[in-house]
Amino acid sequence: MKQLKWAGLALGVTLLSGVAQAATITSARGVEFLVIDGTEVEFDSWAPQQSVELSDGTHQLVMRYEGEVKRGSKDVVFTSRPYIFEINVDGRDATLNIDTNLRVHSQATNYFASGPQWQAEFESGEVMPLNATELKGDGFAAYADMEALVADYNRANGIIFDQGESKNLNDVLVEVDEEGKASIKGDALSQLKLWYTKASDQERKSFRRWIIDQE
Repeated sequence: MKQLKWAGLALGVTLLSGVAQAATITSARGVEFLVIDGTEVEFDSWAPQQSVELSDGTHQLVMRYEGEVKRGSKDVVFTSRPYIFEINVDGRDATLNIDTNLRVHSQATNYFASGPQWQAEFESGEVMPLNATELKGDGFAAYADMEALVADYNRANGIIFDQGESKNLNDVLVEVDEEGKASIKGDALSQLKLWYTKASDQERKSFRRWIIDQE
């Protein structure tokens, strides 16, 4: 089993100094890590299972299923689209998996077409469902640049990485009352981060120039 220590910025780097609590997160057979906290994952060599060490807190993972299934009498490789989700690491080691054993190609196709259930499985036997979203790209090489695809997804959904954790600023800053009316809450810095994530590249450049002019 290949194991990778994750610092949030560089692969193969030990967890940030001073972080005491961490957990080993392992992929089940046929499940692959693609991106963690916005950075593409690369292992030195292939292994049927992969492991990463993550500090306690909320992390964003992108994974896919790729495994051998039967098509008639032949063994073929089925590859799913990538799925993105968050997991709250609390010091417990876990294995990430789907909730079904896939054996034949038609079963795999139907399973992912109807919405797969991703889950974290703990040594205690507890199973925690994970709310995963299929990442959709455009064109023939839609998944050639996974980091860019994830960055676009995060920009559209107000997600940032702050102090080694994934944070959805929409959840932090938008409050909906019992009548369904939305209001903005939170401090000014968090609000600025939210709008910055949603801005286009040109809007960000204009904003940075404006900041310089204010100093």
